[in-house]
Amino acid sequence: MDITFGDIQETALIPLAIKASETGRKNARIKDVKAKEIIDTLGVDVSKYDPFLSHEGVVARTLMFRNELKRLISQYPDAECINLGCGFDDKFSQVDNGKILWFDIDLPDQIEVRRKVYTDRDRCTMLPGSALDDKWTASIPKKDMTIVIMEGVLEYFQKDQVKTCLNMLCDSFEHGYLLAELHSPFLEKHGKHHDAVRHTNATFGWGTTSGKEYLNLEPRMSLVSETSYNDEMKKYSIRGKIFAIIGKNINNRLAVFKW
Repeated sequence: MDITFGDIQETALIPLAIKASETGRKNARIKDVKAKEIIDTLGVDVSKYDPFLSHEGVVARTLMFRNELKRLISQYPDAECINLGCGFDDKFSQVDNGKILWFDIDLPDQIEVRRKVYTDRDRCTMLPGSALDDKWTASIPKKDMTIVIMEGVLEYFQKDQVKTCLNMLCDSFEHGYLLAELHSPFLEKHGKHHDAVRHTNATFGWGTTSGKEYLNLEPRMSLVSETSYNDEMKKYSIRGKIFAIIGKNINNRLAVFKW
């Protein structure tokens, strides 16, 4: 595997390091062999990207996104799925039912590095593209149902960029669901203190108290559900239960939108 530390944006290292760390644990809640392979290949100390709360948050969101995806795919077994801003994520192998059509989309430089790790598979294709323009959508066949996944992406967007993205999705695909990670105004203001992201140059964008705020930007969408990562994190540790209380309204959420 021809990949170096400089190939990877630091924000992409956070979920990679955490998934690799969790995979190596005795009673791992998630298994991501590819993440562990990448981290082992890099040969660098990534412990600063794997503090407790971020670790539990990434595990929680991985499980929550996977379970929601499986639920939707069971409802729409022939859907096309678009992992927009995919990084090194490999949700396809977690949820594939043998029928779905899957596209992993990210900026050209990220796709170039991703191709060092992954190859296109049957019904799973990598494409360069931005969440802020629709050029890549011309390469996507139009199907009755489109499921878009944006995990760890929108939290770095400003409000006007979020609007651009939502408008583009509704313009490009007639019917769809969006599974999105949302964050709070608290994190927008205090992101420099985030236990993992503070070790990178990234800054958080527009934070919301409810996914309903997204509907003002794109009225064609409706909010189906919204669930705090606390709901999953509190299952596994006392610290998770405590944080679910003191951080009730500041943890990230999985929001599901429909149009």
